[in-house]
Amino acid sequence: MTNLRSLPWIERLVGIDTTSRNSNLELIELVAAAFREHGIEPHTFPTPDGKKANLIATVPAADGTISGGVVLSGHTDVVPVDGQDWDSDPFSVKITEDKLFGRGVADMKSFIAVALTWLPEIVAAELSEPIHFAFTYDEELGCLGGEEIVKQIADLGLSPRIAFIGEPTSMQVVRGHKSVNLIKATFTGVTAHSSLTSAGVNAIEYAAKLITYFRDYTQKWKTEGPFDEEFLLPYSTGGSNVINGGTASNIIPAEAVVELDFRTIGAVDPDTVIGDVFAKIAELDEQMKAENPAAGATAVVPSKVPGLDTGTDSDAVAFGALLGVDSSEVKVTYGTEAGQFAGTGIAAVVVGPGDIAQAHTANEWIAVDQIEKCEKFIGELIRELSRPS
Repeated sequence: MTNLRSLPWIERLVGIDTTSRNSNLELIELVAAAFREHGIEPHTFPTPDGKKANLIATVPAADGTISGGVVLSGHTDVVPVDGQDWDSDPFSVKITEDKLFGRGVADMKSFIAVALTWLPEIVAAELSEPIHFAFTYDEELGCLGGEEIVKQIADLGLSPRIAFIGEPTSMQVVRGHKSVNLIKATFTGVTAHSSLTSAGVNAIEYAAKLITYFRDYTQKWKTEGPFDEEFLLPYSTGGSNVINGGTASNIIPAEAVVELDFRTIGAVDPDTVIGDVFAKIAELDEQMKAENPAAGATAVVPSKVPGLDTGTDSDAVAFGALLGVDSSEVKVTYGTEAGQFAGTGIAAVVVGPGDIAQAHTANEWIAVDQIEKCEKFIGELIRELSRPS
């Protein structure tokens, strides 16, 4: 049995099913109550439908200052367990000698739990700078809460200088990741019997033209670059990962929907890619309308998460080193909310307990020693910000 100090908070957080399709309000209310117990009034920001919320709470510096300082940020949602073969209840922490199992233990409720466990010490400390807590909704659906929380932090006038985003990095400082972008294209054809092709417009065939175009477009990154050798795949990537359409083999399809995912290194502008793809879709729209004015193609961008490219000379990297955390030599393949923080001028890095390889899997687990390292990290943060100036 582990003697982790943060275990009670991990168990509380994992015990609330915050799969992205569900509300996160039970968790937000639990966390808000914890802050109030320590004399901190949190700010909660509900979504327009009132089903989810972001939370921001600030422990001021000893002189009452609330601007500047350090943000500890994490997302409250988790991915589904549907169709996964778990050996235990995913929403109840299973404990072995060296691991904890449960949905979200790695991605990323353990980081949030450690931060909350140290709240009494943070409140009691004579801080030279404030410490902010920022917890979001719907990171797993495209960092939707992250897009809002950076605006909310700005509106509160908090102006943090450093942000630690607690995704699982094996407690190494990660300076970079690719942008993550989704384009959803809808092709509206005209249905007819398949023996009368001239009477219809085949939506799937036009969707296929986009898929072929996008493959050719993204394959050039692999062969022509640009390249960033700090990534496992040192070039931007993309693919057509979802397609739906058609009714039956003898009916010309009236609709096809394609979802294109692409991830760019810092040298590739996502907006340029989106512009090129939209131009191709507009071209296909004209071709479809030429066959039949009722046909056409449209597209939207459901999610667009900026990349992260923090320099080695960043204050966040230096401060992480001061807290005893090594900097990773590689940038990571997955996306995080760190790019959204960096986009507002905050020095942001990703650092948290656990391995991304365990995220989203059946029997998701985290090593106990990873949580211990995170506990030490937060303890060092408090000590460093409590030093006399």
